[in-house]
Amino acid sequence: MKLFVSALEPSSNIHLQYLLKELKKHIDFDLYGVFSKDIEYGIPLYELEQFSIMGFVDVFKKITFFLNASNEMSKLALECDKILLLDSSSFHIPLAKKIKKANPNKVIMYYILPQIWAWKPWRAKTIEKYFDKLAATLPFEISYYQAKAVFIGHPLLDEITHFRGDSSVESNAESKDSRILESNTKNLITFMPGSRIGEINRIFPIFRELKNILKKEDSNLVFNLVVPKHFKHRKIDEIYNDISDFNIVFDAQLSLYESKFAFICSGTATLECAIIGTPFVLGYKAKKFDALVVKNFLNIEYVGLANILYRKIHPDSLFHYEILQDKLTAKNLLDAYNKSKDDDFISKSLEIRKYLQYGSAKNVACWLLDKN
Repeated sequence: MKLFVSALEPSSNIHLQYLLKELKKHIDFDLYGVFSKDIEYGIPLYELEQFSIMGFVDVFKKITFFLNASNEMSKLALECDKILLLDSSSFHIPLAKKIKKANPNKVIMYYILPQIWAWKPWRAKTIEKYFDKLAATLPFEISYYQAKAVFIGHPLLDEITHFRGDSSVESNAESKDSRILESNTKNLITFMPGSRIGEINRIFPIFRELKNILKKEDSNLVFNLVVPKHFKHRKIDEIYNDISDFNIVFDAQLSLYESKFAFICSGTATLECAIIGTPFVLGYKAKKFDALVVKNFLNIEYVGLANILYRKIHPDSLFHYEILQDKLTAKNLLDAYNKSKDDDFISKSLEIRKYLQYGSAKNVACWLLDKN
């Protein structure tokens, strides 16, 4: 089978790896499109970093590149047997339109749907027009679509291997007990300031200042800095400048699991931490223009996905503290850290796991195999 895939985000490629591993159990395939070069089943058409942008202004700077890439990718997709697009709606919806215009009979699958519940819910009609199968990873997403969206479980439940507390949900892992471990680390704190240079430049100096305060208060504390895997071959100290007193780690999930607390910028990592059950604070600072757009156009009260999900279960409660924009200071992060309670995070984490469910990779693999 010739499989065309477009996965432009680091988190999408993690989900893709688990999906392809599941698919490989049943069929041989060759991979085409855009994906991480770490994925062994094919050679990507472009480097993933070429699609790495942050904010609305950056899009306009690379508009010519995106148009050329879309044209080349649509031609390649038409030559393949199956087409799977993941996340990145601003690029993938126009790409799907081009493919359907050239060949209306081509079946296009969408995995990791755009957050239309937060912004532009009217896009559901467009998505259903140009995509044939919609794999929803959040239970409430399907209510925004007419017929094509199916909840298939959340990929993080398949990918996370270490949980705090006793799990009350069934796992598809070979050994459920291996997924529920007790952490012995009492003095480790993890910092995750993002995966893009721009947000790292805005957020990490504040995290570094907080680290210095915490170190003065408790000299026994140990600090991990989680560095995205796509930075592995770059000079880490040039990206983050001063990284003294930080242990550089690339395994985010293990670091979060072993930590007593985490400070995380907005993104997939906040939901990872929520599922693992480690207490954390979300701290984020966007560009002023982007923040203005979010404030005026997004239909959300909170930015943390764990908070958004938890309020679906308990409408009047929050999962974690959020410190945003000008309020993102070392002092405010420290205050939130001191107010957070471990027991609350464990119990809330169990509820989130049950709500999201396992089976995402297996279900999408079945779609690709035409089993449902």
